[in-house]
Amino acid sequence: MPAMMALLQRLLGVVLVCGVCAQQYWRQPQKHPLTPTFQKPQQQSKVPPPAAPLHECVLEEAEKIQCGAPGITVDQCQDISCCFDGHLCYYGKAVTVQCTRDGQFVVVVAREATWPPLDVNSVSLLDPNEAFCGPVDGTSAFAIFQFPVTACGTTLKQNDEGYVVYENHMVSSYEVGIGPKGSITRDSHFELLFQCRYLGTTVEGLVLEVNPVPPPMSVAAAGPLRVELRLGKGQCVSKGCLDDVAAYSSFYSSSDYPISKVLREPVYVEVRLLGRSDPNIVLNLERCWATSNPNPQSVPQWDLLVDGCPYPDDRYLTTVIPLDGSSGLEYPTHYKRFVSRMFSFVNSDTYAPQKDTVFIHCATAVCYPSRENSCEQQCHRQRRAAAEEVPPSHRLLVSSGKVILLKSTSHQKR
Repeated sequence: MPAMMALLQRLLGVVLVCGVCAQQYWRQPQKHPLTPTFQKPQQQSKVPPPAAPLHECVLEEAEKIQCGAPGITVDQCQDISCCFDGHLCYYGKAVTVQCTRDGQFVVVVAREATWPPLDVNSVSLLDPNEAFCGPVDGTSAFAIFQFPVTACGTTLKQNDEGYVVYENHMVSSYEVGIGPKGSITRDSHFELLFQCRYLGTTVEGLVLEVNPVPPPMSVAAAGPLRVELRLGKGQCVSKGCLDDVAAYSSFYSSSDYPISKVLREPVYVEVRLLGRSDPNIVLNLERCWATSNPNPQSVPQWDLLVDGCPYPDDRYLTTVIPLDGSSGLEYPTHYKRFVSRMFSFVNSDTYAPQKDTVFIHCATAVCYPSRENSCEQQCHRQRRAAAEEVPPSHRLLVSSGKVILLKSTSHQKR
């Protein structure tokens, strides 16, 4: 860390702020080796950016990486897109792109630049042709890149105003889960498009742009009558509260759909039997799965529950919530609840994320207990006799409304 601090002081004491254009795309980059190279920046931009938002500057002392030279003023710190706590200028929880007058990109990517947080070790340039195009330093919370504007796949062009524009791309990789009928990811990822513009002795910054989330679409058709699938939206508001309990204290109504979730955010699902008062009958879930459109038979698909049990090939196993007399429900056997984690469908050939909507479906069965059949769904059994004994008339398919993936929330500087 001392070596890194010294490097940053030498690099960024008189650094120029470069403009950034960023977009959220789905790409899967190749990784490249780490071989640092350094050149000293010389002068600040004459067009200072706005101060960093306060939430970007809330870091633990141990996480702070010095930005600029020792003794820098608050105005000088803001001029290079960094945070100031009264005595130290440091990088915030954002993507900070700086350019120098001697032709260097300096890019600092924070783990919390998106939500869910990025794995900064997965971040790389799209075209790392030279060995020195990897990060020059970093921590678990930040990755630091520094390279010439003429290297690492940078493209050169001239705009109508006569500026010479150097442009490059940076992306993060992600892990893909592959199933028999579809593929998904729960990792946060993004593509950063950044530029430096030069005109004579002038270097100008560009405003950072993030693609807006597309507007919600209409609600999907409801499932069959008498069985209802709904999503919990309750939240803990008191100390000692349990999320898995509070979530089912209230539910999204039809007017709330489509609803938005971020990757890996819990999705609380409840399936319940309607209009029945027989305390002996049992509602079971034969299979629950997700698709990218309202048609439950469409592909891609991703299993959540199989025979009422978590799909074992999902790294983030669905959690089934047990219900009994302590649940407060009048007929606990008329309900099934489970928690899954939000994901995005990806192309099964290229593994490129492409589907930002999810619909949840459950095939349900109403079971009548008998001496031979308790109706209890037991996991890890190869075959479940109860499913074979349920008449077709007692099986129903129910579906959720649309759940939209809210692409990784950016906390980057504007």
